[in-house]
Amino acid sequence: MDNNKFSEYKDASWEQVSHDGHNYDVSGGIKFRKNRKSKIIKKFFKGIAFLLIAAVSGGVSAYYIVDKKYKDLGSTYVPNNPSLIEQKDNNTPTAELPKNAITKVAETVGPTVVGISTQAEGFFGPRDLGSGSGIIFDKRGYIVTNYHVIQGAAKVSVKLVNSDKIFTAKFVGAEPNRDIAVIKIDAEKLPVAKFGDSSKVKTGDIAIAIGNPLGQEFAGTVTSGIISAVNREIQMQDPETGRITTYKVLQTDAAINPGNSGGALCNEAGEIIGINSLKIGSQYNAEGMGFAITINEANEIIKRLMGNEAVDIKQGTVDTPRVMLGIAGFPAVLEGTDGVTGVYVDKVTKGSGADKAGIKPSDVIIAIEDTKVENVSQLQDVLRKYKAGDKVKCKLWRNGKIVVVTVTLTERQE
Repeated sequence: MDNNKFSEYKDASWEQVSHDGHNYDVSGGIKFRKNRKSKIIKKFFKGIAFLLIAAVSGGVSAYYIVDKKYKDLGSTYVPNNPSLIEQKDNNTPTAELPKNAITKVAETVGPTVVGISTQAEGFFGPRDLGSGSGIIFDKRGYIVTNYHVIQGAAKVSVKLVNSDKIFTAKFVGAEPNRDIAVIKIDAEKLPVAKFGDSSKVKTGDIAIAIGNPLGQEFAGTVTSGIISAVNREIQMQDPETGRITTYKVLQTDAAINPGNSGGALCNEAGEIIGINSLKIGSQYNAEGMGFAITINEANEIIKRLMGNEAVDIKQGTVDTPRVMLGIAGFPAVLEGTDGVTGVYVDKVTKGSGADKAGIKPSDVIIAIEDTKVENVSQLQDVLRKYKAGDKVKCKLWRNGKIVVVTVTLTERQE
């Protein structure tokens, strides 16, 4: 017999059987009772087996789904040597997240970008003129900014990112027609920005702008985008002289707002590739269009201006060349000369470079070196490139002929 079959029964007993209402001691039957404990144990083990199968199946499914999700996230940062940190309580530090390129640039370049505010002399005393940004490029306190940021200022104040101290800046030099100026503060151990090579910039490169949009309240603001175009040519007309200047700039969709002018446009390596200029883009009232003077062009101007001595800023200092020819004049268009234009010499200062070179009243200055001049403003722009003692060739129109003389420039007298 099958022993397993009888394992289902707990015990057996004799039971008397009645027949036609009579009991007979000799007849009866065996009554079996099933083993309920054995049945319960079987059900218990079946339940355990089901739970184990379900757990294993769920774990395999979860692993497959999670693994697929992480493979799909191709841009997710995965450390080379990840480490597990056991968090014992709420005060236990968590793993440090990796810094992205923008964070690194902000930390590196941010301290080299300063806030600039200007004042002008008014009838009732000094008045606020405007604000902008600048970039420290020399540890001795030299700062490059846009010329229009300090134009017309009688006082220029500079504030560093990590200091509440306000420095009064001195004027080094400017090239207004390129919208570049250099100022200096008396400070030591300053962080210095690193200039990159703007000729290597390509459309689509990461662009990071750092400056003070809307003034000191938002100092150190960082915006980012891409280089939208390189070698973009923008023409600007001077409202006073009517002169049209062509700027070759970088175009970016990084936000550049009032106060950002003079600030840094960086690549993802933290190198300065441009100097932001809101003035250049002011005629384009379109969101996502910002412009920056290439750092290669700005650096050439900086090198020329660094030969100047820093001087205290007074009303008109930043707008007037530091050297002079020694003449007084006004714009002129000569009749009968096919439209020859220049600066008509009205007076010549005795003992000046112009006087010693033989320039006379009624002469018309038409060029300095190879640069044409049509009015006094353009003449001043040219002279800003030089320092006292420099010799320049001055092209004159005299009695229907072109005459060239060499003038030794002298320091401008107050």
